[in-house]
Amino acid sequence: MIKKLAASAMVSAEAQLAENIQLLGALLDKAVLDVEGEEVAQKIAAIRQAALRFHQTHDQQASLDLEQLLANLSLEHTVRVVRALAYFKHLANLAEDLYGQQLGHCQQNTPAPGMLSYTLAKIKTAFIPAETIKALLESALISPVLTAHPTEVQRKSVLDIERQIAELLAERSHLVSERQLARNTLLLQGAVSALWQTRMMRYSKLSVQNEIENSLTYYESTFLNVIPEILQDIERDLSDLLPDVTLPGFLRMGSWIGGDRDGNPFVNGTTLRDSVRLQATTLFRFYLQELAALKRELAVSTRVVGVSEAVLQMARTSRDQSQHRLDEPYRLALNGIYDRVLVTADQLLPGEGWVVDESIAADPYESAHDLLEPLEIIAASLREHQGESLIYPRLGKLIKAIHSFGFHLATVDIRQSSDVHEAVITELLHKAGHDFDYAGFNEDEKIGVLLEELKQPRLLFSPFQQYSELVHKEIGVLVAVREMRERFGEHAVRQYIISHTETLSDLLEVALLQREAGLLRGVWGSANVQVDLHIVPLFETIADLRYAPMIMGKWLSLLGIRHIIRYQGSEQEIMLGYSDSNKDGGFLTSNWELYKAEISLVELFNQANVKLRLFHGRGGTVGRGGGPTYQAVMAQPKGTVDGQIRLTEQGEIISTRYADPVVGRQHLETLIAATLDATLFPSDQLESSKRRAFESVMETLSTTAMTSYRSLVYETPGFAEYFFNTTPIDEIAGLNLGSRPAARKSTRRIEDLRAIPWGFSWGQCRLLLPGWYGLGSAIQHFLQQDPALKDVRLAMLHDMQAHWPLFNTLINNVDMVLAKTDLIVARHYAHLLEDRELREEIFSRIEHEHKLTTDAINLLLGTTQRLATQPVIAKSIRDRLPYLDPLNHLQVEMIQRYRKGETDEKLKWAIPLTINGIATSLRNTG
Repeated sequence: MIKKLAASAMVSAEAQLAENIQLLGALLDKAVLDVEGEEVAQKIAAIRQAALRFHQTHDQQASLDLEQLLANLSLEHTVRVVRALAYFKHLANLAEDLYGQQLGHCQQNTPAPGMLSYTLAKIKTAFIPAETIKALLESALISPVLTAHPTEVQRKSVLDIERQIAELLAERSHLVSERQLARNTLLLQGAVSALWQTRMMRYSKLSVQNEIENSLTYYESTFLNVIPEILQDIERDLSDLLPDVTLPGFLRMGSWIGGDRDGNPFVNGTTLRDSVRLQATTLFRFYLQELAALKRELAVSTRVVGVSEAVLQMARTSRDQSQHRLDEPYRLALNGIYDRVLVTADQLLPGEGWVVDESIAADPYESAHDLLEPLEIIAASLREHQGESLIYPRLGKLIKAIHSFGFHLATVDIRQSSDVHEAVITELLHKAGHDFDYAGFNEDEKIGVLLEELKQPRLLFSPFQQYSELVHKEIGVLVAVREMRERFGEHAVRQYIISHTETLSDLLEVALLQREAGLLRGVWGSANVQVDLHIVPLFETIADLRYAPMIMGKWLSLLGIRHIIRYQGSEQEIMLGYSDSNKDGGFLTSNWELYKAEISLVELFNQANVKLRLFHGRGGTVGRGGGPTYQAVMAQPKGTVDGQIRLTEQGEIISTRYADPVVGRQHLETLIAATLDATLFPSDQLESSKRRAFESVMETLSTTAMTSYRSLVYETPGFAEYFFNTTPIDEIAGLNLGSRPAARKSTRRIEDLRAIPWGFSWGQCRLLLPGWYGLGSAIQHFLQQDPALKDVRLAMLHDMQAHWPLFNTLINNVDMVLAKTDLIVARHYAHLLEDRELREEIFSRIEHEHKLTTDAINLLLGTTQRLATQPVIAKSIRDRLPYLDPLNHLQVEMIQRYRKGETDEKLKWAIPLTINGIATSLRNTG
């Protein structure tokens, strides 16, 4: 019966999706008509209809009609058509997100893997000792880390309006009268019209402060409320297994915004201070808002129920001694807490507009722990006096919020490239009187110098010396770190991430820099040494991943390193880069080398008896480690999650997942479920002989795939010219999308291009090459290597797909990428390169590899239909394509005109609009 009801609800949700898309399209048409007039509105409607007709029928005449309509557009009309198509996809995405929420609600009665309710139920029925679960949750850390990257194309103004539209759309399913629906429709029309009349793109480049402020909207809309609610509900759901246990705030947010200096010259000590300050300001406003609401709500009277003496004592010290409230001690106590939080905010964040009345004589709280104490006293009193049900609605949530957010909100990581550290250390040593060239030393010599310097009591940096701007900037960042930690607590900034970690000296350089700023105290190698920031190596390229276990083995063997690790909680974090390893070696090899590195690192740290936490630098695209979160986490090797995981959230993925609180909650719950399942019920449990066989096959596949990929990307003469001409990479680099430059160096070399715009550009031209190239050659070579064993080898691949999460996830992700890939559209982009011979040579190779990869996926999945087992995603992609193709067509035409020297301002604005529209349609692009 439940299954029938769920199926009926799903059918209803699908019907509502179609109805909502139709409604939003009609409202957009009216908004366009009102502003642009009949002619433009008719052109837009005709283009949408022709595009839809072509995709439904594949009729050649519909294709010709569409091309003719697009070719006859004036530049002014082109801009309007592009805006309309882009905004239509924005609106369709909102309808799809609501559909996803409704499907989630339908499935609540039939939980499935990936849902938190399913995982918690499984924990209860698995007869795992309660102490094991308690220990796991008390040591757990699950941390999504928001990053700012140059593919984020959404404006905050647009996001705010879209959030309003999403709320109104969700409201429609609960309205019962025609009058209510009519009012809702009018409000929707107003919001859609506001969207149409709002500028989609920025006039000026986004600053780091803009990025910080934009990120805080997701805390206000989602994280501040959703994270405490999730933690409360987990505690409640496990109360029968873990009675009277208060679970800690293991779900903690992280951020790179304002602290990530790698390749971004605009990030410095000031931006770090701004990031921590703005986060804390947002947090304290939330705390004060919640306390004010609690003061109104907890009007519990001692004339009705009892109250603890501790609460009565707090009430007596409150400055609110109104005769009307003397029998309401909770309100009086909360008034005193409110005053102290207000004074704390004013002390920590002066100049932020806190209104501290002269009558307030409260002392500030020294730490978030001190704030928790009186709130826990109130909660305990309520439990003792029949008030348990009064805790859950707000007080319990506030307590969980303080556990999770402290006084800092999100932990800001700082990141810099290892070559910058080397340059700073070289200059510091030189100015301190050393007559050698540190940068010219070999690795052993560098280690010797660094270890010797770390033992010295004096600093290298002197206020009486003159240094380069680089040295002042890098030391200044660390001084800012020390100040922010002293003010807002140790969780305000905890990790120092080293990009391009290639040697042991890269880690020691950061230790020495910390000493220069007072973040390392005591004598290196002794038991009294203290290092405040966790030194986190980031292994990015294929070579770096292969060297990672050796480097970390040397790190663990350093004299005194165990004292440092013990001071930092007996754990070591290591970050793994998905983006650069993919750009370096291709999709399949990147995944395989990451997997091997994880296994080796886990073995190393298990032998050393040190807790290892992996930080996954995933992006939105499959080529950058993206794809479904649950499957990605479950595909990790056994033992690599172990209750702790950090992972980056980047680009459009942030707004897609977290702009709406309901969607945000679903995603966060999935992340928790994946972490618990991967720890307690790992999927990767192959017996040793089968694992060895599978790994041997993967090594063979990886070797062929990497050879194929690097042969094209790095060894084909003219490939860089092909890439820079046939994708909108130059236009992306010139846009006002983010504060970070698109390349680390001003060259036309693939090696110097950042991995993010690299992947983003391939998505724009619909090739999505980083997400599949090389797989087809690898599978073909493996199967044809020995014709007599072809069937046996194919059976082995099917066995891997059926029983090995790594390979299964890899194949399913390629299936999804191929569903979004379109070689007809990509060939259109290829004609942006005038060198016909080069164009045909490279495109024909891409076309050949695409066919091999498609054939391989068809063979392994047993179908020519993309996403056959994921009909919801397949339908979503199919529904987007009709409105995506015209955007691609217009983008190519405008890029041609722009590159030929046309200077019309409308052209400069039309190209970014196409980039926005295509990114919105593809969704996982960041």
